[in-house]
Amino acid sequence: MTRLSLPALLPIVLFLGACVEDTVPPMDSAELAAATGDYERGPSNGRMFRDGDFALELAIFEAGVPPEFRVWPTLDGAPVALDAVDLEVRLTRLGNVVDVHRFRPQADFLRGSSVVYEPHSFSVAVEAEFQGRSHQWNYDSFEGRTRIAPDVAEAFGLETEIAGPAVIADVIDVFGTIVTDPARVREVSARFDGAIRSVDVQLEDPVAAGQRLATVESNESLQTYQITAPIGGIVTARAANAGEQTAGRTLFTITDTSVVWAGLAVFPSDRPRVAVGQDVVVSPTAGGAPVESTIERIGVTTAANQAVNARTVLDNSTGEFPPGTHVSGTIRVAENEVPLAVKRSGLQPFRDFTVVYAQIGDEYEVRMLDLGRQDDEHIEVLGGLEPGTRYVTENSFVLKADVEKSGATHDH
Repeated sequence: MTRLSLPALLPIVLFLGACVEDTVPPMDSAELAAATGDYERGPSNGRMFRDGDFALELAIFEAGVPPEFRVWPTLDGAPVALDAVDLEVRLTRLGNVVDVHRFRPQADFLRGSSVVYEPHSFSVAVEAEFQGRSHQWNYDSFEGRTRIAPDVAEAFGLETEIAGPAVIADVIDVFGTIVTDPARVREVSARFDGAIRSVDVQLEDPVAAGQRLATVESNESLQTYQITAPIGGIVTARAANAGEQTAGRTLFTITDTSVVWAGLAVFPSDRPRVAVGQDVVVSPTAGGAPVESTIERIGVTTAANQAVNARTVLDNSTGEFPPGTHVSGTIRVAENEVPLAVKRSGLQPFRDFTVVYAQIGDEYEVRMLDLGRQDDEHIEVLGGLEPGTRYVTENSFVLKADVEKSGATHDH
């Protein structure tokens, strides 16, 4: 058997390739679209529809205007009189909501009568009347839509709620420091001066009210007596050692930290909106559970940074707020009732929009939102969602991932 080398084979391959290229005719745009599974595009990058010699190019135009349909009709490739074409486009959206678009001539195209609102996800029916003949086309153009069976949705932990009214809190963010309550601090000295015979506690020891702190021998009576803790708390200062004289000085400081103050800095721009009695949530800046309280006092003098001190009392029985801790807070200064809001936990990005996923049966589809005021839980919806819509509040990222996996595009 004769074997040809690669250099010998190369001219033969090139020759055969040239023969194939010469024998296969080029495909037109319609044939190419059918072969690739795409659709034929027209000169304005719209979708082409053909019925014999009559054709339409349909596009959604949104450069500088709200999205609208524009159509260019032709007969045998040449433009036709626009007023001779009677055209209607019907969009059937998820939930069998139908939008009807009529058209009127403008410049060299037919312009749709209404906005093609987001999402651009629908089944499309095109009907045209021209020269006594009727032409019809249908296609689906879905985006941001997916179907998930109920048992799968449950397994993924999808939770839903009905979109409706909510109360949006208006809050001010503040920062501050935990300080002790002066009423919960005691400085302890000897009732009668004398020699300290023994000391029973160390610095930072917890003590109970009435617990012995030290024993002193009076200089006058030479009798011993006990110094006891006037309150329960922590020994935060100790200046007593056995063998020393009391000498009228403070021997111990006991601090009760089970209740502390948060001193929050309120700056001049926010001061008019802050008042005693407002709710506040305080959290350690280093991390920890937030605590709810109310504003108890507002200072009448300013600090070097021009802020006034707003004081709130915190339960510190668990010890999460030791004095000196830096904290952040949100002061609820007002409440606004809004007619439509969604939970922030359901929000997801989609293209250039913030969306929630509406649920209709076992299908889910994006709803592009115009948003307003917000707080930690809810955000006001100004447009893009109908009141009463059931939407996904938890684990909506599952839907986002499924939509992205499907590869559906924003198709005009």
